[in-house]
Amino acid sequence: MAGRGRGAGESEGATSSVSERTLFADIPHAEPMPVSLLAPRPGFEPLPPGNRAPELVPATVSVKRVSGAFRRLSGPAVRRSIAAAAGTELDRGMGFLLVPVFLACGVIFYFSLATEPDFYRPVAVVALTAACAVASRSWLRTHLCFMAALLCALGVLAAKVETWRAGTQMLGSEIQTRLTGRLASLEEMENGRVRLTIDVISTAHPKLRYAPERVRLSARKVPPDMTAGSLITGYARLLPPTGPVRPDSYDFSFDSYFSGIGASGFFLGNPKTVVPKTGAGEDAPSRTRLASAIENARESIADHIRGQIGGPEGEIAAALIVGVRAGIPDEINEAMRRTGIYHIISISGLHMALVAGTIMGLLRGAFALFPDFASRRPVKKYAAAAALFSIAAYLVFSGIVVAAERSFIMLAVMLVAVLFDRAALTMRNLAISAIAVILVSPHEVVGPSFQMSFAATAALVGAYAGWSDYRAGRATSPPPRRSPLAFVTRKFLLGMGGLAMTSIIAGSATALFAIWHFQRVSPLSLLANLAVMPIVSLIVMPFAVLSALVMPFGADGPFLYVMGKGLTAMIAISGWISERSPIDAVGLISIQSVLLVTIALVIATMATTWLRLAAVPFAFAGLLTVSDTRMPDVLISEDGHLVAMPIGGGELAINRVRSNEFTTDNWKRAVKSETIVEPETFEKGDARFDMDPADLPPGSPFYCSTGLCLARHPSGAIIAYAEDRKDAWRACAFATLIIVNDATAYDPCRNPLVLVVKKRQLARLGSAAVFFNQQSAIAPAEINFAVEQPYRAWHEQRRFSREARGLPPYKRPERQASKPPPKQPPPPQ
Repeated sequence: MAGRGRGAGESEGATSSVSERTLFADIPHAEPMPVSLLAPRPGFEPLPPGNRAPELVPATVSVKRVSGAFRRLSGPAVRRSIAAAAGTELDRGMGFLLVPVFLACGVIFYFSLATEPDFYRPVAVVALTAACAVASRSWLRTHLCFMAALLCALGVLAAKVETWRAGTQMLGSEIQTRLTGRLASLEEMENGRVRLTIDVISTAHPKLRYAPERVRLSARKVPPDMTAGSLITGYARLLPPTGPVRPDSYDFSFDSYFSGIGASGFFLGNPKTVVPKTGAGEDAPSRTRLASAIENARESIADHIRGQIGGPEGEIAAALIVGVRAGIPDEINEAMRRTGIYHIISISGLHMALVAGTIMGLLRGAFALFPDFASRRPVKKYAAAAALFSIAAYLVFSGIVVAAERSFIMLAVMLVAVLFDRAALTMRNLAISAIAVILVSPHEVVGPSFQMSFAATAALVGAYAGWSDYRAGRATSPPPRRSPLAFVTRKFLLGMGGLAMTSIIAGSATALFAIWHFQRVSPLSLLANLAVMPIVSLIVMPFAVLSALVMPFGADGPFLYVMGKGLTAMIAISGWISERSPIDAVGLISIQSVLLVTIALVIATMATTWLRLAAVPFAFAGLLTVSDTRMPDVLISEDGHLVAMPIGGGELAINRVRSNEFTTDNWKRAVKSETIVEPETFEKGDARFDMDPADLPPGSPFYCSTGLCLARHPSGAIIAYAEDRKDAWRACAFATLIIVNDATAYDPCRNPLVLVVKKRQLARLGSAAVFFNQQSAIAPAEINFAVEQPYRAWHEQRRFSREARGLPPYKRPERQASKPPPKQPPPPQ
């Protein structure tokens, strides 16, 4: 409500708004008291305005003002100002906003530990810090410090509990076996193969003593009657989960451990369904039967959508509605990644918000047709409840993936706030969502999805809250009358401006996280989002919601048709912009830079007083330390098969003609290379390969002959790759680095100046990055491995592989063909 003093004397229709933050403000610190003017002495008459004499400012007054300014900048005055601002922040709820921050710090600390802590250690720390926090309630600052320590300890304990609860049994070594299990999900991939997630029931020939509980396999073809819940069997090659493709990159075994996937691989033939015995189908738990029914419904809906729309548009529509995105063509995925709009495919907060907004808009529009009912009932709460139910159903039918689960929690908190007459989009609700996600899935804190999602949301909420505070202090007058064309034009420009600011704010907040995790940025993401997001927000998602509502009645054809046309436009726009986008690889950045920018983001988005200026030095320091990292000179895969070396000019030399495309793409972005240079091979005994390795010019790619490859780094160091230990000793006389792809090999050189990397080391410690000494040619090279010992729970399986134990690859004994017995000579007559 506007007071009588303000607005009464201004133009009619002036409005005054109140910011939500001011409701939590501490009045004595929020606004200084006005200074009262001294009353004039009797008999004093001021001069008329036109005859006023010039004011003379004595020198003593200027000296007093300068001295007062210095006193305000003195230590005690600065401390008092900081204390007053901190008190205002606490009164406005800053303490609660920092709860998920300290919980996340504890989770990150746990996952960065070198060894696995025992259970009693985090429990003891939680109990001790809780007791200290209770005992220090009389001393505010000490109490706040102990509360922060308690929250960090709770984060450590939550991560430890999740690690213990997951307990995924992971395969240690590659093996072939006959597998029988229950199909959990089935996805048709873009390359024509089928990806199956199977709950293992039994193995045979050989029978595994420590079989994983769930595996993910691919097959060329499956029977048409195979659905989720079916019992299947087949002969398969099982592979242990892989580690990072290079040090400090994404750890796939970490993700597999917390996803419950103990092995991956492929069927050697086509899997077959097993007809259960009478009553055997009831052996499955009710939870499994429910999950199978939901999965079958998802597949049926996806097949229906593909049949109605067809082509890549049908695959994207199925991904948006039911979360099945394995069939999207790779070129479309890459185009959307290069243009920065791949977030449209992943079901996240955008999709949940559009679904909830569409449902609320439809219901409130329907309620408006009945004014008597709408005036007596809280129709907004009815619409919010229906939207909450809708996004819950959307979560279930989209597969309950982690990103969708986190987005559901965030939006559910906001809709529940509407039900209880609270503001929906606030930093407090975001903090509640973050706390729920951290306590349910602590491992998500160290993943890119959690970091980028909450960074973008916090930046948007903080920026628009600050804009609301700015507008709340200004008196606004009613807008002048405009023509319909001017009105539409103004609304369009405002909408595009808001979309541009949203893209800029979210992109700036997530840029460093994207670079750290993926070593790529999207230079034209602003242009792509401005062009695509109106289509997605006004055509694709609203018609997707309408088609889902009428799909049970068979009337979804027109809505899916319009949705498909919107997706066609989206694909065309992303492809056109992707062709004109410059290279998006930016190389490696330092972890210190990411941490400093994260601190700056937390301060800037959560603080409401002048204390937010403290974010500036952290952001500045983070930007200065972005390039404070060393580029690897040689990269080695964990299986010892692939070696890569940047040779300058944007080229990356590799030692194999046929290489793992995913690994080489990751390495290209890490070292900012654009072109792959394949090796040049020579026949055994070719005179061109028998040249002196010292004659190779710096920056030479790999030259390979039977059993040995040679290359020369731009620094002059010579790299040798040997397939067998018998060929490695030949390079000891000239090589700086020798990679031996033999698990049984030992160091043939025994020279401290020659770095020998053996396959057994790679099997135990994962992929490696090698750094040459640029100042001294005789100094030994340095090496960093991706995995450290002692192992954490998600790396324990590495010790059981044949390569880690120094054994040669397993060879199945060849079956000898049975021969008929030799003919006996006839007995003598």
